[in-house]
Amino acid sequence: MRFLRKAPLTPHRLGILSGAFHPPTRAHLALAQSALDSFQTEEVLFVMPETFPHKFYEQVTLQQRLEMLAAAAAHESRFSIAVAEGGLFLEIARECRTFYGKDARLRFLCGRDTAERILHWDYTDHPPIGAQLEEFELLVAPRQGPFSPPLHLAAAIHHLPVDDAFDEVSSTEVRQRIAAGADWAHLVPPAILSLVAEWYPGPP
Repeated sequence: MRFLRKAPLTPHRLGILSGAFHPPTRAHLALAQSALDSFQTEEVLFVMPETFPHKFYEQVTLQQRLEMLAAAAAHESRFSIAVAEGGLFLEIARECRTFYGKDARLRFLCGRDTAERILHWDYTDHPPIGAQLEEFELLVAPRQGPFSPPLHLAAAIHHLPVDDAFDEVSSTEVRQRIAAGADWAHLVPPAILSLVAEWYPGPP
């Protein structure tokens, strides 16, 4: 794991927001802020994996996405930014242990759609999700509806309160609006408006 920015204190409770941030959105910041406000989280680590098990990128580079993320997160000293070698939550959690120690409480922040994918992923070469949730927890925000975890996993999965105004806010929505020539600026943090406009060109 390579840190671009590190919060000053060593946290007992770490929130981890892993994503492509293609581009960062107001919803990403809302998840991070909710973790700070609702779960006594002392630090939120924005993690951008160098490779993902289910996504590929075109057009905007890793370095450009990191630059946007740094600008979007610059206002909060408790936000950290790092690049991880692995893409699965388990891989990222184990990389975090190297820096945050064995006693830190690791909680991944995500929306309902991501939680469903995580719980149903084919972990052929990794421990089953139940064993993984012994190493980290999930804080799940409702996204177009609440998330109801399986009863046998519920102890490690918690509700992350986020305003439902963010239901439709996603990186995909930003890119689609830009491609269609529709309004998009309200979906991203003001600090990155100029970068998004430069690196995500709209229709000719």
